[in-house]
Amino acid sequence: MTHRENYLRTVQFRHPEWIQIDICINEAMWNYYGRELETVLLRHPAVFPDYKKRSGLDNLPKFDLDRLNTERVVDRWGCTWVFPIPGMDGAVVGHPLEDLDDLAAFVPPEPDIPVWTAEQYEAERKRVQAQKKRGRLVTAGTEHGFLFLRHTYLRGFENAMLDYALDEPRLADIYRMILDYWMPFVRHHVKRGVDVMAFAEDLGTQEATIVSPEDFRRWIKPAYAELMKPCKDNGVLVYLHSDGKTLDILEDQIEAGVDIVNPQDLCNGIDNIKRRIKGKACIHLDIDRQFVVPKGSPRDVDDLIKEEIMELGSPEGGLMMVAGIYPPTPLENLDALCTAAEKYREYWR
Repeated sequence: MTHRENYLRTVQFRHPEWIQIDICINEAMWNYYGRELETVLLRHPAVFPDYKKRSGLDNLPKFDLDRLNTERVVDRWGCTWVFPIPGMDGAVVGHPLEDLDDLAAFVPPEPDIPVWTAEQYEAERKRVQAQKKRGRLVTAGTEHGFLFLRHTYLRGFENAMLDYALDEPRLADIYRMILDYWMPFVRHHVKRGVDVMAFAEDLGTQEATIVSPEDFRRWIKPAYAELMKPCKDNGVLVYLHSDGKTLDILEDQIEAGVDIVNPQDLCNGIDNIKRRIKGKACIHLDIDRQFVVPKGSPRDVDDLIKEEIMELGSPEGGLMMVAGIYPPTPLENLDALCTAAEKYREYWR
């Protein structure tokens, strides 16, 4: 069975052959471990089927260490970023709409999509269809922070929170501006015929949602539903990544149109996730990166993966897993994670 077929069977509860467990190595891990990290990856071809041994240390993946702590990058929306830790995401320190009086004159960027003729779309659909026949899952996705977080980038976090708290009338204009930017992007990829459209932004803190569930339902949920509707109308699966404690809005995400939800395991609680959404949508479980994987023993890692698969998995499907690996995660824990992925991914056999 191809990767694509197994993925689709998992999401659609059609008895996949294995549970997909994605282990994503952050760039900073290469700077931290170098060749030792490669040794672990090469030991687990079932987990890293596309990784090939590099000839020489200089050919190992690297993050651009030339990007200094003091460097500032301005994105297409005019938001200014700094990147304090090489290999890690940055933080926004310059907000073009810090003063809402600047909104009237603000010019958003053009959608980042090509302008194609009907003939070009037809050729692209044929190319995408050929990829599918070869077993490749065809996906497209937004940047991380596409809507709710983009509002915070534009306004600054405190100002954005006050927009919700004070019922700022111009908040609707900001949401409409962001939606109008993303809708052509979504329609473009739906027209291409992709299998999955992925949306990504963080909606939770360690303890709760960033805005109240009520504000999520008033502002964010209908915006999500609007953006996801072209996907739902055309048979494109919808994936939503969102870190943090999002337990109280997981069902709302599904109601908005999400087919694949991406909750973090321990901050939401394995039992809570099971109770709220098991069987209602496919769970792409984000494996702990705070305690067990970076700080526990290899046995702790194995026990965690086994527990999560036994509680949330099913021979019918509905569970995938993903682990982001960051320094200083011990290599023996990464090795244990890979071994557990291999050991339990077909647990029902």
